[in-house]
Amino acid sequence: MKQLFNVILAAAVLLGLYACTDETIGVSITDSVSSIIEDSSFVITGHSVRNDRVQMRTSTKMLGTLQADGYGSLTAEALTSWMPAISIDTTGTSAEMIDSCRLKLRLPYRNGFTGDSLAPMRLNVYRLNRQLPSPIYSDFDPTGYYDSDDLLASEAYSPTSGWMEVSSSYVTGSVQYDTVRVISLPMPVELGRELFNAYKADPTQFSTPKRFAELFPGIYITNSYGSGHVVNIKATEFDVYYRQRGTKDNGTDTVYTRAQSYLASTPEVVSNNIIHFDIDDAITSMVNQGEALLVAPAGYEVQVRFPIQDIIDKYKANTGNNQSIINTVTLTLPVSVPATEYDIQPPSHVLMVKTSKKDTFINGDSLANNKDSFYAVYSPQSKEYVFTGLREYIINIINNQGGIATEDDLNFTITPVDVTTYSYQQSYYYGGGSTSVVTKISPMVSRPAIARLLLDKAQIVMTYSKQIVD
Repeated sequence: MKQLFNVILAAAVLLGLYACTDETIGVSITDSVSSIIEDSSFVITGHSVRNDRVQMRTSTKMLGTLQADGYGSLTAEALTSWMPAISIDTTGTSAEMIDSCRLKLRLPYRNGFTGDSLAPMRLNVYRLNRQLPSPIYSDFDPTGYYDSDDLLASEAYSPTSGWMEVSSSYVTGSVQYDTVRVISLPMPVELGRELFNAYKADPTQFSTPKRFAELFPGIYITNSYGSGHVVNIKATEFDVYYRQRGTKDNGTDTVYTRAQSYLASTPEVVSNNIIHFDIDDAITSMVNQGEALLVAPAGYEVQVRFPIQDIIDKYKANTGNNQSIINTVTLTLPVSVPATEYDIQPPSHVLMVKTSKKDTFINGDSLANNKDSFYAVYSPQSKEYVFTGLREYIINIINNQGGIATEDDLNFTITPVDVTTYSYQQSYYYGGGSTSVVTKISPMVSRPAIARLLLDKAQIVMTYSKQIVD
């Protein structure tokens, strides 16, 4: 569909409008007609592709077992090495004064699980005996990396069994609050004492994750009993509780109770989800019928053919030698949500990246650049993804390739991702609002997700201005 609006503008206004264009050079001071054109006549096509081996680039972990009609059977286990504390408190205390240790698994208080919240399950935690490889993928086999006799903890749990906790952090002039639910597991007190003594003997062992992994390679968490849900573990830490000798204000001796986080799982260390996913026959049937399905984690992504050459050719044909500027290019992907048990929803974010650069993007821990990679947020209200940053992609081909797109420029992969953002205060002193900046894009492992992309109803809308000089 094409809409054409003609507006008579003064020559002085045209000078200001077209002097900044990066597609044509020069302006006219003669009388002219400016047209704003919107074109949405382009067609995008695509198909589902199995993506059962993904590289984890996040500290987020999924744990549990879920069977959901319309989705499939999913089992998720977790491995992680550790970011050690820079320093361990050794003043007025000793290894013998360590009383207990706990492994804490933190999950979002809301939407932190998928499945039956009351289903009883049990998890086991094992100590790794070898350092994890890097890179590491979702089909990793932990055999040989742990001894089944080296069990650190075994605990029954459910998504609602942990206590609520409000944590806070100070970020650029403002306090950020996060409400989580904590699943806490007793760990051997001997492990805390071992780490305490190791730090006293040689603090440099705690200087970097790589150095620390030589001392303690990490842990393996697996589900040992039950089925019914998977939880999204957003943070993992190892806390030590101890006594410390001190002095009161009046000078008398006393003993305080203290706690310190010795270890945490962060994006900087090697961590992984082991995913076993038997996809439901209903999904397989839809894929065989040509449906474009996104399924996570380690399920399906969609490869599309973006009509960039058609867009450029039509733009050039309609503008000719007249001065012109591309204003916006957007891609709207409508979504339908297949019926599943537990009402599994679409991915919150998707990445659209050139197929040839997808592995490099993931392996390189990249961010979307709006030239060969873009991301979009799912809107539950409108049931769609909207990519708004495509203008630079087109201008780059026009300016640097003479308007001739290569085969590589046409082929993109749309895949579910988790997006991490950092919020900061724009103006602390004058009460300005906060701004969020994307800091990480990684393959989606936060929760099960499914969506059908309605490519036949997708809209690519290009708006551009054309100046016709009399």
